[in-house]
Amino acid sequence: MISHLNIRQLTEQREESLSPHAAKSKSSRGRQRYEVSCAIRTAFQRDRDRIIHCKAFRRLMHKTQVFIAPMGDHYVTRLTHTLEVSQLARTIARALNLNEDLTEAISLGHDLGHTPFGHIGEDVLNELYKDGFRHNEQSLRVVDLLENNGRGLNLTWEVRDGILNHSKPEDNILGKNWGKIGTIEGEVCRISDIIAYVNHDIGDAIRAGILTEGDLPLSAVRILGSTHGERINTMVCDIIESSWGLTGYETTISPSVNMSPEVLEATNTLRLFLFERVYNVQSAKREADKARDVVRNLYKYFSNNPDKLPPEYSLFSDRIDRRAVDYIAGMTDQYAQRLAKELSLQP
Repeated sequence: MISHLNIRQLTEQREESLSPHAAKSKSSRGRQRYEVSCAIRTAFQRDRDRIIHCKAFRRLMHKTQVFIAPMGDHYVTRLTHTLEVSQLARTIARALNLNEDLTEAISLGHDLGHTPFGHIGEDVLNELYKDGFRHNEQSLRVVDLLENNGRGLNLTWEVRDGILNHSKPEDNILGKNWGKIGTIEGEVCRISDIIAYVNHDIGDAIRAGILTEGDLPLSAVRILGSTHGERINTMVCDIIESSWGLTGYETTISPSVNMSPEVLEATNTLRLFLFERVYNVQSAKREADKARDVVRNLYKYFSNNPDKLPPEYSLFSDRIDRRAVDYIAGMTDQYAQRLAKELSLQP
């Protein structure tokens, strides 16, 4: 009979056959606080499980991706987006012989700090909070502090690094401001995030009647394909082929996750098209203005009435504005709207 201890050790031994560029759980840089190793799970598997079981993860199901309060059951939420990112990232990681467990943990945790009402809520908090607000930094704050009654999830350095650095610059994918992440698995998650939202946001926009398939830029369609499945397949296969040196079967001087020039240009074209025809249009709608008002009014109310904040938030900071941000950022769309109404903050 195999002992529990040997199960984890066998998994760690199997990781030695991964790409030389892959992160190995046995060689993790460790946690902020020491813990005895799990008898069955590796460090990265344990991180994945902690993220799935945390409260912030559950709340993602009621947080907006792009469309606020859509009239339909099939629109993407922050949770379904997260699951799509995880699936894409795991597929790429497996093909490149990387650490799939680390990839999954980063993917599942990357948006835990996202605000209600998607990037609209993020923009408002960034405008109001003097230190600025970025959802990737808030995601790290969630796993480091806000979860587990102020003790956080005590995740490994590699997962924390991937969560913090997953956010993309506003310029082109893989552009000069792309930046580096501490692991290749983190790079896989970051590019998988883009593949996921570019494709599912097209689907949501078509579902909402904002776009038709025929509206998509022809130059991108010719390269990527004319359907949701074709586009995802083209992008994923291209990343795997363009990053093949990461497997260890070939060598690269500076390993990184890549796309071919043609597919990269087509993906950037689609991304810019979405900003022009979907994101900017949605941000100008009446629902978006109402969402902005909800976040602004909640921030003003709790900044002026700190005694109305849940008492546990006093454990997280001695600054009132920081407590207000932590509380509001954790809200779902529904809860933020309901609370604003209860506090008579909505017209």
